[in-house]
Amino acid sequence: MSDFPSSKFERGKIFAKTGLRVGSNYAKHYVNSSIGKDSDKNELHKKTATEVFGEFTKLRGTALKIAQSMSMDQGFLPDEFADVMTQAQYKVPPINKAVVRSIIKQELGKYPEMLFKNFQPEAMAAASIGQVHRATLQDGTAVAVKIQYPGVRDTISSDLGLARTLFRRLVKSGSNIDSYFDEVKETLLLETDYLFEGKQIEQFHERFSGSSVITPRWIENLSSERVLTMTFIDGMHLGEYLEHNPSQEDRNHYGQLLWNFFHDQIEDNREIHADTHPGNFLFTPDKKLGVIDFGCVKKFPEDFFYNYLKLLPVHLKQDEEEIIELYKKLDVLQKDPSMDENEKRYFEFCRDYGYIFSKPYENEKFDFGDPGYIAKIKGFTKNAPLSNQPRGNKNFIYSTRVHLGLYHLLMKLEAKISTKKSIDVVENALNSMQV
Repeated sequence: MSDFPSSKFERGKIFAKTGLRVGSNYAKHYVNSSIGKDSDKNELHKKTATEVFGEFTKLRGTALKIAQSMSMDQGFLPDEFADVMTQAQYKVPPINKAVVRSIIKQELGKYPEMLFKNFQPEAMAAASIGQVHRATLQDGTAVAVKIQYPGVRDTISSDLGLARTLFRRLVKSGSNIDSYFDEVKETLLLETDYLFEGKQIEQFHERFSGSSVITPRWIENLSSERVLTMTFIDGMHLGEYLEHNPSQEDRNHYGQLLWNFFHDQIEDNREIHADTHPGNFLFTPDKKLGVIDFGCVKKFPEDFFYNYLKLLPVHLKQDEEEIIELYKKLDVLQKDPSMDENEKRYFEFCRDYGYIFSKPYENEKFDFGDPGYIAKIKGFTKNAPLSNQPRGNKNFIYSTRVHLGLYHLLMKLEAKISTKKSIDVVENALNSMQV
């Protein structure tokens, strides 16, 4: 792709330009407000988010992964900002058709028209790392072909280097942020290895085939590190699905499938699908849950996963002494909250947020469409105590992404879920671990 900025200098300029644009937009708003001029803050958020998304689209890769994270925000960002960033999940402008042909030729040895019975040159979806095309195998099997953007893998280190430099200016002197960035880098390198993803597709198919979850099959002979061919799954993403005004019964049905998929992964204690955002799930015509992206799959260290899962029963019991001990093991607390006012404030926030987060497990059913509950979740994140010191085990980056992503999807669906067996699933998983 000729306009893909691949050098650290080029990408650094775009990062800097984006930061200046955001600062300028909000500065103008506050100046206008101070002198009595009308200024629509909602429109400001949307305008700024659109501009940021436009710049991140040029960068693709790591930058658009940041945008995806923004779209899943549950309170820190204005709703208008998060809504715009949802586009990063599957609505990024595609790369040139000629570039697509050349990538396939380079990776698979032949042009697409020679490999497939039919290949659609227009992308059906485009996201942060690659875009997807519909195609048909010679035997008539419908497939999806994911093509990685040129240079994405090569820019991960430089992008994270720029971000690391920025964060070092923001965090407390002496804080160790390297472990967090190393975790992100390792995961992104795996996400850009489509052979790794193909193997994960097969593993998840083995685990969930025959259930109400449907996954693709990997077409290994038409795949490489930068091209991934898999069987096609027909269905709608969350946004499109909601535009059809589904019944409450249908919302509950798909919400239950999402909830069960999450807890089934906990129950068999293997790899976890760690990219829980709307672009990775489909609601199929035959009422199944399609899961279509397996680049971000995590096998958490057992000691961390044990303590993370234990957060749930401990918060349900509301045993403060046990909560404090667990927070210390997970590096959430760094000092005794009874001896330090700031630590006490941070502990109380985390404890109360944990109570709210555990609410769905208290009874046999839970309504994720409850406006009061949604407001509480958003209220907690908006009022989080600010800290310039990283908190928590590095694995929280993805475990929280999974759990928050699930709640985000269920709240969007306004689904009413049966949760009566879920706490038992967690307890059984804890009992099965030797920690």
